[in-house]
Amino acid sequence: MELTGWVKNYDWGRRGINSAVAQLAMANDPDFRLNEEEPYAEMWMGTHVCGVSVVKETGETLDRVLKTDLSYLFKVLSINQALSIQVHPNKCEAERLHRERPDIYKDPNHKPELAIALTPFLALVGFQPARDIKDNIDEFQPLSQLIGPEAVDQLHEAPNADSVKLCYAKLMKTDDADIARCIKAIAKDYQKELKSNGLLEVFTNVSKVFPGDVGVLSLFFLNLVRLKPGQAIYLGANEIHAYLDGDCVECMACSDNVIRAGLTPKYKDVDQLLESVIFESRHPDRKEFIPYHVDEQVQVYIPPVPDFAVIHVNIHPSLQSYKLQIQAFGSILIVLKGSRVLRLQTNQGPKEITLTRGSIVYIPVEAAPEIEFARADDCDDVDDDDFTGYIATSNYFRVP
Repeated sequence: MELTGWVKNYDWGRRGINSAVAQLAMANDPDFRLNEEEPYAEMWMGTHVCGVSVVKETGETLDRVLKTDLSYLFKVLSINQALSIQVHPNKCEAERLHRERPDIYKDPNHKPELAIALTPFLALVGFQPARDIKDNIDEFQPLSQLIGPEAVDQLHEAPNADSVKLCYAKLMKTDDADIARCIKAIAKDYQKELKSNGLLEVFTNVSKVFPGDVGVLSLFFLNLVRLKPGQAIYLGANEIHAYLDGDCVECMACSDNVIRAGLTPKYKDVDQLLESVIFESRHPDRKEFIPYHVDEQVQVYIPPVPDFAVIHVNIHPSLQSYKLQIQAFGSILIVLKGSRVLRLQTNQGPKEITLTRGSIVYIPVEAAPEIEFARADDCDDVDDDDFTGYIATSNYFRVP
């Protein structure tokens, strides 16, 4: 089944044709009308109630056709400005939060997620090593004064998760006026230090969009991670993060639960974030999530959860055909580049679908054990472009 993705117009998205989401939406849906002034932030592919994909041929929603929900939610993101400082709850927390505040926490599911960069991608991911945080607080004296000697002294005496938590909690609960004064002082008097720490551009951009926001000061606590296209990060439950800039493919458990605490006009649940977040520290070089290489054409991003995995298919134009081995789980394919004919088995028998940039296809259970990506029979000339696509599926690559 060919699908139409559900486009989200959040303010942080890239505007008009500069958005990868808009470009793919134009290629995917002939009825899509581009507005150059509109932000195009996300394209959702799946069965989540907040953005269900539609079957092109019938106009039915995918959840109604399948009569069930997929275990994952697949997205493309196009980011122009920082998303919120956030964590996603674990399964038990999600069930409780949804029960207590369903207007804010929309479903009872956890939301581990994987982001694969399509362009140079910038994000805050997890806490820096405690000693690095200590050095930052010492170097930027307005921040040290804001947090106060009691918490800072404890960080000096025992730089660990507990002392980091004490300092970060003090920061997150400080009066807004004091936060704004601290940011202003750092911007005025610490340009050299920001530059030497590789933070000047990010600090300037984030504080411009969110002036006086406590999330700006999270730059001194969290790892700044820069991804090249094809590199990925995995965010488990309760890991603090914020995407800052770039385009990515994202896959997650089928949920929209977010606990926010900064860089957002939306509801901030600071107490819940501080209760949920993991304060253990890791070096930024250890944040990249490495895929498993099946062969020269295929690699698989395999997270430590059963809900989803992502297959990256990159087929050289010289190959007449490539057959991908799959298992009997419903999957969603999005094409980013090139053209191929997809051959697969369905309940109605064998089927062929011409794939081009922007094509989104639901691959049914019946297609197992393999699908084929073939060059068109009437195409004598070899296309110069590789064929590139991503497939979201259940994580059958690991035993739960």
